[in-house]
Amino acid sequence: MADSDHPQAGWVSRLTVLCGAVRELWVTFAVKLIGILAYSIANSTLVLWLSYDLGYDDVHAGYLVFGWSALMTLFTVLVGSLTDAIGLRKAFLLGAWICVVSRAILTFCTAKWLVLAGGLFLLAAGEALGTPVLVAAVRRYSTTAQRSIAFAIFYAVMNVGFFIAGFIFDYVRQTVGEPHGLFTVPGLGVQLTTYRTLFLVSLIVEIVLLPLIYFGLRDGVEATDQGVTINPEKPKYPGENLARALCYTCRDAIRDTIRIFRGLWAQPGFYKFLAFLALAAFVRLIFIQMYYTYPKFGIRELGAGAPIGKLWNINSMLIILLVPFVGLFSQRISAYRMVSIGSAVAAASVFIMALPLAWFTPIADGVFGQWLGHGYLGLTGTVHPYYVMIFLFVTVLSIGEAVYSPRLYEYAASIAPKGQEASYMSMSYLPFFGAKLLVAGTSGWMLAWFCPEQGPRNSQMLWLIIALTTTVAPVGLFALRKYIRVDEAGRT
Repeated sequence: MADSDHPQAGWVSRLTVLCGAVRELWVTFAVKLIGILAYSIANSTLVLWLSYDLGYDDVHAGYLVFGWSALMTLFTVLVGSLTDAIGLRKAFLLGAWICVVSRAILTFCTAKWLVLAGGLFLLAAGEALGTPVLVAAVRRYSTTAQRSIAFAIFYAVMNVGFFIAGFIFDYVRQTVGEPHGLFTVPGLGVQLTTYRTLFLVSLIVEIVLLPLIYFGLRDGVEATDQGVTINPEKPKYPGENLARALCYTCRDAIRDTIRIFRGLWAQPGFYKFLAFLALAAFVRLIFIQMYYTYPKFGIRELGAGAPIGKLWNINSMLIILLVPFVGLFSQRISAYRMVSIGSAVAAASVFIMALPLAWFTPIADGVFGQWLGHGYLGLTGTVHPYYVMIFLFVTVLSIGEAVYSPRLYEYAASIAPKGQEASYMSMSYLPFFGAKLLVAGTSGWMLAWFCPEQGPRNSQMLWLIIALTTTVAPVGLFALRKYIRVDEAGRT
């Protein structure tokens, strides 16, 4: 009898569908967890390090974040075709090594020109080899039946990394002291500032990736609906010495990258895909704001050492709990529809931060506020209404994110032609390029205008502007669905 006659059997089969997955899929999940942990620690620290270690004000720190974000997104757009040309394993290793070198420079060097050029902006290239390669790997190492739950697990694992990073972020800041604490590295005798100590933690985490990738991933592995295939890469120039073979391989990779890149623009469905991503980018901007605007906003409104990382951790906790279940029970719903619904919920959440503080004072003074402030956050004294507002904002945002974000990755992977998964995933960042620049270029100005370090603040207006910007996503996705929707592989 069919599974449809036995709902419980259907659920069990969906839950156990990954039991026969190739080991590379599980290694990919581990790489995502460790990589996002290193990324999140450093990214949350970035604007604080620029201001308190390098001496840049809000506006100029925003300009540097603008440049860094622009480079990272530009590199992300370009590396997908490179990944399809050189293979997943080599792309993984290349990105990890670049991140290790750049994080070491950020941690141990103090010369501005070196930490910016050799650290910050080199890190943009390394991080750019992360997401498109990982998403392509999930697609390559999972079957059609495994795809939805694989992407749900992938997204949940990513949020485990964010969750751990939030605690580390708060712990180091509170232990070393903020903003001008010092930490002596055991065995080296080197003194690091609070924010360079956080970079050190991200460096140590990044180093763990190297043996995991090198020994855990095999060349040429692919999971298909007919079974697992292994086609290891063969040396293209076996008779040449190492240096010459490397030069020839780089030349061929560049040629293949250009060929694949050009081919994308000849596919009619690719333009619809970019239009879809351009709209979805507006709701993704919320998370960029949480890295570049939220840390300074939280410290200025709630005080130095405020547990803003622990507050943001609520997002990760909810995502870890919700995403697998959403993935399990929404497998038959198209990715496009899930993205549209989830983005509407996520966009609505930001308006909570634009409401008057007085509305939340009774809640902050009540049982819930006391539990949140004194129980969960470990505060003493009066609980500021912003703690309640941030909690509610993050909770609603997380519900929307659990619905749309994993399916955003799946949509990109499921409409990509075979062999071009990384190209599609990396080119999906093209619309984010302009949107990310919008945040990076304006976050410093908005902080200076509405939430300065000294003087009167109007943080509600800051969040209202962010909220209005995010509404472009759900409105556009619902209004234009007949024109930009593309058929998804494995769905009718």
